[in-house]
Amino acid sequence: MSHIASPTIRRLSRKIHVGAVPIGGDAPIAVQSMTNTDTCDVAATVAQIRALTKAGADLVRVSVPSMAAAEAFGQIRQQVEIPLITDIHFDYRIALRVAELGADCLRINPGNIGREDRVRAVVDCARDKGIPIRIGVNAGSLEKELQQKYGEPTPAAMVESALRHIDILERLDFPEFKVSLKASDVWMTVMAYRQLAGQIEQPLHLGITEAGGLRSGAVKSAVGLGMLLAEGIGDTLRVSLAADPVEEVKVGWDILKSLRLRNRGINLIACPSCSRQEFDVIKTVNALEGRIEDIDTSMDVAVIGCVVNGPGEAREASVGLTGGQPSLLYIDGKPVRKLTENDLVDGVEQAIREHIAQQKIPVSHE
Repeated sequence: MSHIASPTIRRLSRKIHVGAVPIGGDAPIAVQSMTNTDTCDVAATVAQIRALTKAGADLVRVSVPSMAAAEAFGQIRQQVEIPLITDIHFDYRIALRVAELGADCLRINPGNIGREDRVRAVVDCARDKGIPIRIGVNAGSLEKELQQKYGEPTPAAMVESALRHIDILERLDFPEFKVSLKASDVWMTVMAYRQLAGQIEQPLHLGITEAGGLRSGAVKSAVGLGMLLAEGIGDTLRVSLAADPVEEVKVGWDILKSLRLRNRGINLIACPSCSRQEFDVIKTVNALEGRIEDIDTSMDVAVIGCVVNGPGEAREASVGLTGGQPSLLYIDGKPVRKLTENDLVDGVEQAIREHIAQQKIPVSHE
């Protein structure tokens, strides 16, 4: 399908590396998620990381709240290949330990670590290991003095908090960091990122924190992250959902695909259905989505229930189905065969897999 290329001009940011994954600069916008297993349960955490990797995550964050969790992280690190970010608060010794055990990035706010010698120890260790730091500001946990100064969480308060942490790293001559400014309110988040984007050169990690359940959280994330990404702001993202973390990865990819910033898997174009439909579109699409979740190859597939919009959409897709009596299957814009309603899902899935095999389409995550 021919499409207008994304008109977005990316904010120019410093490129850093989280393991082998570049973040910022001209690198693709990375999709990440976070485990919600008990980190000390190594088997469960490894299984979830593998599921996230299979779903398309570029990075995975793991919470490390204790030294016991740090030791468990070391075992986890040995069993997975994807870059891992460790989420640490307050105890600088945990940061030092996970750095030794193979962390690819430290999510840690320097101002929460305590004495300057402890902050310097963490920064020196990160420098020695070639590990970047992520400063993570959350509207729900701003410093008490900022809460008193502003009266409530505001974009300006969030930016001031970030700049405090950034100042510590700059004084220690450590530029290898990225920053997030997350709130559960969409506008607060968007305004905070807009304010900070022009003040620093480092990459920005996007997210709407505590966004909600699968449906409401996906909508809030798509709106907030979509606004920023469309303005060229953002180098990596996490969709925060009260749901299976795998769903966070799927929604993240859907946001990027909708803006044509990255591609992965099938782009399924489907009508909402109406009384003109010649087959049960919703049932067919739901069944087809379950069949093609394993496909990484980028491809447009159209499933349209009637002959009003169906032929036009089907001709523009690699594989298309348009309703009729019987329905017509299109391949590369040409009708190739008729399908009965009982054969629709099997027929479209087979056409997709055959098209991939015949064309030898490379997997594209760009």
